[in-house]
Amino acid sequence: MAPSPLTKMTPQYQTNWDCACAYQTGWKCSCAWECARECQTSACESSPQQKPILQQQQPSGIPQQQKPILFPPMGFTENGSATFLSTGNPCLDFFFHIVPNTPPQELLKRLELSWKRDALTTLKLICNLRGVRGTGKSDKEGFYTASLWLHNYHPKTLACNIKAIADFGYFKDVLEILYRILEGHEIRKNEKAEWMEKKRNGFLEGLKEKKDRVPKGKAQKIRLKKTMAKAKKLLDRCTQDSDFEVLYDKVSGFFADALREDMELYNEGKLYELSLAAKWCPSLDSSYDKSLLMCGSVGRKLFPRDYAEYQDLEDAHYAYHVRDRLRKEVLVPLHKALEIPEVYICANKWEELPYKRVPSVAMKLYKNLFYKHDQERFQQYLEDVKSGKTTIAAGALLPHEIIASLKDSTGPEVAELQWKRMVDDLAKKGKLTNCMAICDVSGSMNGTPMEVCVALGLLISELSEEPWKGKLITFSSNPELHKVKGKNLSARTNFIRRMDWGGNTDFQKVFDKILEVAVRGNLSEDAMIKRLFVFSDMEFDQASRSPWETDYLVIQRKFKEKGYNKVPEIVFWNLRNSKATPVPSNQKGVALVSGFSKNLVTLFLEEGGILSPEAVMMQAISGEEYQKLVVFD
Repeated sequence: MAPSPLTKMTPQYQTNWDCACAYQTGWKCSCAWECARECQTSACESSPQQKPILQQQQPSGIPQQQKPILFPPMGFTENGSATFLSTGNPCLDFFFHIVPNTPPQELLKRLELSWKRDALTTLKLICNLRGVRGTGKSDKEGFYTASLWLHNYHPKTLACNIKAIADFGYFKDVLEILYRILEGHEIRKNEKAEWMEKKRNGFLEGLKEKKDRVPKGKAQKIRLKKTMAKAKKLLDRCTQDSDFEVLYDKVSGFFADALREDMELYNEGKLYELSLAAKWCPSLDSSYDKSLLMCGSVGRKLFPRDYAEYQDLEDAHYAYHVRDRLRKEVLVPLHKALEIPEVYICANKWEELPYKRVPSVAMKLYKNLFYKHDQERFQQYLEDVKSGKTTIAAGALLPHEIIASLKDSTGPEVAELQWKRMVDDLAKKGKLTNCMAICDVSGSMNGTPMEVCVALGLLISELSEEPWKGKLITFSSNPELHKVKGKNLSARTNFIRRMDWGGNTDFQKVFDKILEVAVRGNLSEDAMIKRLFVFSDMEFDQASRSPWETDYLVIQRKFKEKGYNKVPEIVFWNLRNSKATPVPSNQKGVALVSGFSKNLVTLFLEEGGILSPEAVMMQAISGEEYQKLVVFD
């Protein structure tokens, strides 16, 4: 794998090494994860090819004899502030630096190094990317990229963990992994670009289609030819690639086993114990079925060839029969039992649709249709949710997705209820005592990271208890403590966006403000803020005159100068792809997390202090679902 630069270029300091091998200091190279004596890249001290312009330096106050083990390589943020370039643990680097906007090549580089450090921990971190519940990050694309890497380099591990992996997201994930392996990792990107091109040219194509309409018979032949080509591509891949064949068999077997168990529950009347296998199993002639022939494969496992009625049938007829039985005897009854909204939508049975059974993502997608076709019933359902008579789902949505739906003409009411459900669900899991959020909406956070910052900052402010409830502080040249105002979600988010951001990321002034408020109010150690959530891209401004003194070391010094022996625990929450790393892996009282999901907030709802970034990472992947994962190769 080609090496990639680990540092930023600055006007005053230039770092031009490219290796990524070690995490130890004491030699004049910032490379990591291997002993310097073993490193053969052109950037290392021992290599005659190249020497870095900027040499590793030791933070002030650290005894010389501790150099080789305590501090990872250092560099500068985009704003010139001293920063670590890694945590000192490649697994923790993967956990902290991988966010939904991380380029695939950057993800794969960190993934490979993390796997080399600890394979099982890395497997758990891959699944943590996908997790939509528990402490997962809901980073679907990152998870798919990592899964394809697993198939390429550790195929047995991927295939043998299919059932466990599906528990972190949904059944459809395993189909999508198969599809991307078959068609190429950029297939969805290419399909989206093709669709956008067609949309742009839709009008002209429509005129051309009327003029040159293909005869019905010829069109059927064209479709059949395409279907046959897809089937041949799949069969050729299975014949030529034994790893793919094993994975394919595991996926179809996984669906068959789940559907078999669901039919037993269905026949026993235990409908609320059904899985969602029937919902995500491909329908006959659907996109996944045409590309993966999944219905036939699942049908053969549910209705084996050794059944008496199939003994004398030709294979083509047998395949037809099992596909038909899969649809009629399994999928149709289970779809009805699950009360899947798509069943009612497709049948135009709006008056029968049970809104309380609509999942959160489906509610977001279909609410406009509900208003259009069943406005009176849907409005009554929303009123019942407000009064507490029924509930609305919100679990799978990300906070910024709920806020984004406020812009829809029919979205505000649904968004308000889903936001309240999300806050209530988190509040039931624990409390945030003496906690506050620091929101970074500087220029470098433009786009989705900024929206996520607003959403998560508001969420923390609403989960916090008095006297800090509803308060947050912003990065600015003159940071202020703000009480979030607004009677509804839209007003509160607009209030946050209108706050004085100042356009920069002066991390030190934020803590100066906290100390100022504490000293002026004569706050005791017990009344002082205990934990700060810093939502940022970690690209802080210059911290001090000492070029190698990090922001966090400066904060510690300032608090002690004001008589506070304990610095507030800090949760650095990374929202943008960046190499800046605030603290090393063993820094006490600090957590390093990342992503757009609210799930990781649950890590900090329990009583007790933060031990270290590594400890928080291990806690995030300690759930029961993670114990099912096993490394096979």
